[in-house]
Amino acid sequence: MKTIDELLAEGVAGKRVFVRADLNVPLDGTTITDDGRIRAVLPTVAKLAEAGARVVVASHLGRPKGAPDPAFSLAPAAARLGELLGADVAFATDTVGESARATVAGLADGQVAVIENLRFNPGETSKDDAERGAFADQLAELADVYVGDGFGAVHRKHASVFDLPARLPHYAGYLIATEVGVLKKLTTDVQRPYAVVLGGAKVSDKLGVIDHLLERADRILIGGGMAYTFLKAQGHEVGSSLLQEDQIPAVQEYLRRADEKGVEFVLPVDVVVAPAFPDLKTKAPAHPTTVAADAMPAGQMGLDNGPETNKLYASKLADAATVFWNGPMGVFEHPDFADGTRAVAQALVDSPAFSVVGGGDSAAAVRILGFDENAFGHISTGGGASLEYLEGKTLPGLAALED
Repeated sequence: MKTIDELLAEGVAGKRVFVRADLNVPLDGTTITDDGRIRAVLPTVAKLAEAGARVVVASHLGRPKGAPDPAFSLAPAAARLGELLGADVAFATDTVGESARATVAGLADGQVAVIENLRFNPGETSKDDAERGAFADQLAELADVYVGDGFGAVHRKHASVFDLPARLPHYAGYLIATEVGVLKKLTTDVQRPYAVVLGGAKVSDKLGVIDHLLERADRILIGGGMAYTFLKAQGHEVGSSLLQEDQIPAVQEYLRRADEKGVEFVLPVDVVVAPAFPDLKTKAPAHPTTVAADAMPAGQMGLDNGPETNKLYASKLADAATVFWNGPMGVFEHPDFADGTRAVAQALVDSPAFSVVGGGDSAAAVRILGFDENAFGHISTGGGASLEYLEGKTLPGLAALED
């Protein structure tokens, strides 16, 4: 895989460089609530601009249905990128149409443009190779060189991620090079003890990575909504908590295999419950109570790890040499149910371990809860991509960057 440093050594002045970024930031209307992904691609964009490239930044945002939708416009992201660069960033109001062609043609050396949300074109996400390829052909007309730096999208076989690199000289940007280097530390020559913390809503989202980690991790800590399927698999009442009944046999098999292989599975010993899911807009008090994990009342919903679980998990992370964390421990967006996620984050800050926060909600939680990002070994920009890499899957966007 060639890197951006090799491209810069070859010279980029005057060249149109297409940077496939991940500007898929959360929006409240047109206000960006977390600009972490924009800041993550900044080193690549800034370095190319400084070297005289004409930089064309492209990304998706949200899940529009293959047609323009103002709610998913990249205009706010383009404006924020300009603020971070300290320079004007041009914005094309389409992907490969008249505005995109004119905007790119109008770039001078060292200038940057962002084209509109790639998913406004159905060719970006099409499962039809020909339709996807036709869109990639149009994108290729906008550039001389391709730089892949949208790690959060590399697990998608999309036109700008998979097909476009085959049509242009291609290189990995700084973010992708960093992400891959970090993930290799979690899969080869891992420093032990190796602890993994998995949370989030659904067990089904994590089945593949659990299966893979049973061969590699020393201990696996479970939290979030998925914990209640594990507790149910052990025969406990879980009230009205999130539950995937169809996954109970798989979970029971994982618990059996973990015991057989000497992998420690750590589940909550107490949980914070409430009668209903909290209102995340008003943050109104949710009247939580704490109960033992094996004594949840019927009609109550588990929404966070309890204080004894928080102490237990901190102790299980204190002596780890490597930690991977993906998924919050509770509904961290509400103050009544943020303590479990906060406790895991604090345990990683306090631990000497090389810690990786696996993107998505975990990365958002770290920022929302006020932690210094530099206190962690690495905060990934791609939750789904990180998980699929750890499952041992071939990621289309990385494969496309290989020579």
